[in-house]
Amino acid sequence: MVKFNDFPKEAELRFSEYDKAFRRVLHSGWYILGEEVKKFEGEFSEYLKVKYCIGVGNGLEALQISLMALGIGKGDEVITTPLSAVATTLSIIAAGAKPVFVDANEVAQINADLIEKAITKKTKAVMPVHLYGQPAEIDKIKEICKKHDLFLIEDTAQAHGSICKGKILGTFGDVGCFSFYPTKNLGAFGDAGAIVTNNKKVAKICAEIRDYGQESKYVHLRYGLNSRLDELQATLLRVKLKYLNQDNRKKRKIAKRYIEKLKNIKGLKLILPEKWDDSNFHQFVIKTSKRDELRKYLATKGIPTLIHFPVPIPDQPFLKKDYGKAKIPVCRMLAKSVVSLPCHIMMTQAQVDEVVRAIKKFFEK
Repeated sequence: MVKFNDFPKEAELRFSEYDKAFRRVLHSGWYILGEEVKKFEGEFSEYLKVKYCIGVGNGLEALQISLMALGIGKGDEVITTPLSAVATTLSIIAAGAKPVFVDANEVAQINADLIEKAITKKTKAVMPVHLYGQPAEIDKIKEICKKHDLFLIEDTAQAHGSICKGKILGTFGDVGCFSFYPTKNLGAFGDAGAIVTNNKKVAKICAEIRDYGQESKYVHLRYGLNSRLDELQATLLRVKLKYLNQDNRKKRKIAKRYIEKLKNIKGLKLILPEKWDDSNFHQFVIKTSKRDELRKYLATKGIPTLIHFPVPIPDQPFLKKDYGKAKIPVCRMLAKSVVSLPCHIMMTQAQVDEVVRAIKKFFEK
């Protein structure tokens, strides 16, 4: 039987290590912003080769706190993608700024060639998403930000360990934001997130905002949130971080097999980065005009699929009044044609072949 994810098996794989880490926190009697959080922040910083990491409650708040720390708010505009989890846009609205949507390119990333046309006097930042774990055109976007004196905030929620030209994603911008939602390649056992930066001042402000705006106990320098990475999630993430590269290699191996066996099927296209092994393959995504029929067929064969993401953000009910006429034709086409196939670390090569056989049979009909 093929599963889209297999969290029970994944947990069992390293259960003894999780159990030991969990007990360590329980015996410490310290559950919020303690030694485990500090150690995870240090280890994640070292992994990414950045100076500072601030653990927070989730990925949305990582983005929101970053915007707040950079002084972005009411009257400001932030350029972002219309094809992502809605959390990306919610963070901009939560900070008081206005999202400005730039269409996607053919591989579902924000189209860097369209960004400059969207810049106005109110633009303060660009927030690309490394969708599906694949690199956005980050070098080009960084050049645009430098040229126009804009902040670059990377939404790296799906791209833990993905790289671009030998550098890990999340480290190109002024700030990199991560989600550790359980489905991520580096996933917690609940909600969790992190902000990374090389800017000492920004790191300090982010650390204050996450904890009620406190500089020290009961001394509140600024408006803040309650968005603290807890000790239990931090200690479990420390275990998982040790295996991140290994687990990413497993997903790349699965993706490579999919690529080899699906690349020549008429009526189907693969959504891939320029270099296939740059991606952590958070999702393995294909595109077809027969998406809905394919999903139904695969379901009859016991093969689950998901759509990331079926409704463009500007077309969501709460935004449609203001953004429904947004010119995002590529995004809307992708939303109707992309589908994610099972791709997780517990998946066997035989299961990959089972999915492939079913897809080939569908397109031979």
